[in-house]
Amino acid sequence: MRLLVIDGQGGGVGKSLIAAVKRLAPEQAVIAAGTNAQATAAMLRAGADLGATGESAIRYQCRHADVIAGVTGILHANAMLGEISPAIAAAVSLSEAQKVLVPLERCGLRIAGVGKQPLDSLIREAARMICALCGYPVDGSEQQKRGEST
Repeated sequence: MRLLVIDGQGGGVGKSLIAAVKRLAPEQAVIAAGTNAQATAAMLRAGADLGATGESAIRYQCRHADVIAGVTGILHANAMLGEISPAIAAAVSLSEAQKVLVPLERCGLRIAGVGKQPLDSLIREAARMICALCGYPVDGSEQQKRGEST
């Protein structure tokens, strides 16, 4: 499965998401796509296998991804202080890939039914969803074997 993680600004959420996926499924290939070089570099340091930067690269990768992950703002034009262009938001939205989104309120989107949770908890849940979509079943016993808490 082709996993694409998209992030902007400093790349912190993307970095955390990639690190969590790699802990659960070290062999899963991850492509990091940043809206800027700093975000891409942070995701590469976290273990992404390949990295690309900018609108054109993100749009291209969205067409080829099986799973796209990031914050809810990647679906919203002008999110992340304007780093998510309308073209990026459209590419993510129109992609046939499964999307796993981390709901952050600072992107200006509110999702009913999703209460406030610590970011690390959201990252862990997103990583489990991604691994399941990519064919790596993850349950509580596997996390405990790796020394992670649930």
